[in-house]
Amino acid sequence: MARPVWTGVLTFGLVTLPVGLYTATEDHTVHFHQLQRGTSDRIRNKRVNERTGKEVDTDKIVKGYKLEEGEYVVVEPQELEEISPGRSKVIDLAGFVDLHQVEPVYFGRTYYVGPRGKEYGKVYELMRAALDRSDKAGIATLTMRGKEYLTALRAQPGVLVLHTLHWADEVRDPADVVPELPQRRTKSDSKELRTAEQLIDALTIDWDPGDYHDTYEERVKRLVAAKREGEEVVGEPEPPESTNVIDLMEVLSRSVEQSRSRGRGGGRGKQDTDREETSGEGPASRRETTRGKQSTRRSKTSRGKETAGRRETSRGKETAGGKEAARGKPARRRGSSEDLAALSKAELYERATAADVPGRSKMTRDQLVEALARPGAAA
Repeated sequence: MARPVWTGVLTFGLVTLPVGLYTATEDHTVHFHQLQRGTSDRIRNKRVNERTGKEVDTDKIVKGYKLEEGEYVVVEPQELEEISPGRSKVIDLAGFVDLHQVEPVYFGRTYYVGPRGKEYGKVYELMRAALDRSDKAGIATLTMRGKEYLTALRAQPGVLVLHTLHWADEVRDPADVVPELPQRRTKSDSKELRTAEQLIDALTIDWDPGDYHDTYEERVKRLVAAKREGEEVVGEPEPPESTNVIDLMEVLSRSVEQSRSRGRGGGRGKQDTDREETSGEGPASRRETTRGKQSTRRSKTSRGKETAGRRETSRGKETAGGKEAARGKPARRRGSSEDLAALSKAELYERATAADVPGRSKMTRDQLVEALARPGAAA
């Protein structure tokens, strides 16, 4: 079982509940060590006295508040603890607010709150159920690790959750940091706005965090595996071009129709749906994402066979359930520019390798499409 990062009491009116805070999230980012180029020698960070150049032990390091150049007020850890007696061990709920009133920009880290003993289970569950039914959050301050936090206590199924909040003066005004923010001049009855709302409705899904995963982490691991095996590394597709303001209505209308037709054809995964692009490169990006684990850098022979098999299966489904089959249109010729435009850069590169296209490793996605569209190239 995890150990609490903080222990104290939670006060609610005249009720006092001993609790502990447990970290609710964990980092699964791929971490690298720093090495000197050309060697396997690790780079280490040390605490060094800048005057003498000698390393200093942790127990000999104190905090100093700078007054002016070369002059500091030294503060010991116990002195910081003494100026807030009792407060560092108390979460005192000062009031309750509606959850929707707290803007997401104020939320910081999240902790699970647990009772410090089975005998406090009844009080704990009473508080959790009351917060859950009221749909409110308790606001309190908390001193932890030498810093005071504004916090919000709320209920989740089976557990109380504490969010640290940013103070008001820590949240920037967007007008001060984001250049060229547009004026709110869009008419509520404009055709573009109504079409954009239709697109949102067409793409509305149920929230399930299990449907999403860190695809960048997977790509980093594939990169490391490929370099370890000495295989060639294929880059990701380039980002789509910006939407032309003049063609905005047309792009929105096509996006709505595309979303509705995809829904009639059985739909796609939620993570893929969220990443749909209106520039025409969306399907390629989706395929690259969902095939991430399957398209790990394998040998060229097995990779070519598996990729070809997947494309044949995928193309068969699209022909059976897509708009072209429904309208009785003939299937596109394999290898045509329209067909190639729906492929990811990785898939295009695989075709270029099979066709022995010269200079393929330095080509962009568009250049690969152009090269493969030439007669006999993408057979």
